[in-house]
Amino acid sequence: MKVTRNSGASGYEMARTRAEALLRAALSKKAHKPVLIRLTGITALADYFLIVSARSKKQARAIAEAMLARAHDEGFKPVSTEGLSQSNWILLDLGDVIVHVFHTPVREFYDLEGLWRDAPREAFPEELQKEIDEANASEADDEEDDDY
Repeated sequence: MKVTRNSGASGYEMARTRAEALLRAALSKKAHKPVLIRLTGITALADYFLIVSARSKKQARAIAEAMLARAHDEGFKPVSTEGLSQSNWILLDLGDVIVHVFHTPVREFYDLEGLWRDAPREAFPEELQKEIDEANASEADDEEDDDY
């Protein structure tokens, strides 16, 4: 679904739709443990943080690149990207949505969810939640890369 600023939806709804589109791209590269944190009314940074994990730095980069490609396909450009070369923690600032792609041990160390514990977590639509559950279930089947 292509989202444009002139679609008639509120900025909040558009940001939510954008976050879900980006998450679908991440799931296509087997991202796991996604969390969508609503920041509206808490900070002017963005409407949402989308946080996902990767089992290796190589996978983190692939996830981020898939998300950037999806953003391009949808017609929105990142304000900034950070961390692609190191791929431990990749930040994609898309204005109303800020994406954090973490190699799992780095996510655990920095604990953004804990830092933003007072911000509400958003539930995902049922069909997207099924994809998430499948990705999380396959996590146990995969070996973690030791390239931390």
